[in-house]
Amino acid sequence: MATDSLPSSSSTTEVPRPAAGGVATPLLSLRGISKHFGAVQALYAVDLDLPSGQVTALCGDNGAGKSVLTKTIAGIHQADEGEILWEGRPVQIRNPGDAASLGIETVYQDLALADNLDIVQNMFLGRERLKGLVLDDGSMEGAAAETLASLHVTTVRSIRQPVATLSGGQRQAVAVAKAVMWNSKLVMLDEPTAALGVAQTRMVLDLVLRLKDRGLAVMVISHNLNDVFEVADRIAILRLGRMVAQDSVKAFDRQSVVDYMTTGSTSRAPGAPTAAAAPRPD
Repeated sequence: MATDSLPSSSSTTEVPRPAAGGVATPLLSLRGISKHFGAVQALYAVDLDLPSGQVTALCGDNGAGKSVLTKTIAGIHQADEGEILWEGRPVQIRNPGDAASLGIETVYQDLALADNLDIVQNMFLGRERLKGLVLDDGSMEGAAAETLASLHVTTVRSIRQPVATLSGGQRQAVAVAKAVMWNSKLVMLDEPTAALGVAQTRMVLDLVLRLKDRGLAVMVISHNLNDVFEVADRIAILRLGRMVAQDSVKAFDRQSVVDYMTTGSTSRAPGAPTAAAAPRPD
């Protein structure tokens, strides 16, 4: 991944980058990130800012590039061009270990939880604490209970409860708690309320707001615009691999978000964010 140069402005129309809600330096900034898989171009010179203490909703239709962009931040994919800035400094994220060392944690839609293990075992899976040559169960139980309590997760009856017995909302809560337990600074949530009922969705949205209140940067990938407008401070919209709009949530309404997702521009009333229409791919 190149970190010393960006694609020239002649190769793409630049989307204006608004100030990040008064935050001088976003926790994470992407500049000119491009990614291709063989002949398929997945991302075209994408810019994105993720400020601390704010929820940024990443929106886009299927195939817009949301998953590729998320996995690039998470270290699963490496960008072909562009620059990643962490707290204003250029960094390279070559693998998930690099992302974790910075404080980036991702909660994917499948949650990656082991049904046959309990809550504590899942939260420390692959990062178990040892006391000599044996597991330090007491220390792990204490840390798991403290993290769940700090996020106000009170619906599980026991931290030794098998994950297979949890509801969808409880499973999501455990996955989020697992992510924030490791001194994380940025948490990315992929469709966190998908297939959840009303009460479970409410629990997860409250959890997202608590992450924000703890000062974390949160990126939520979601198709549910009701959820987006309830928790997001900022909205970024991808279309066909290009970032077509990025601004405060106040600059959008639901119809303008749909317009950007489907056409790359909007003709909504004044106050809509300034952004260029996405060019058609060659």
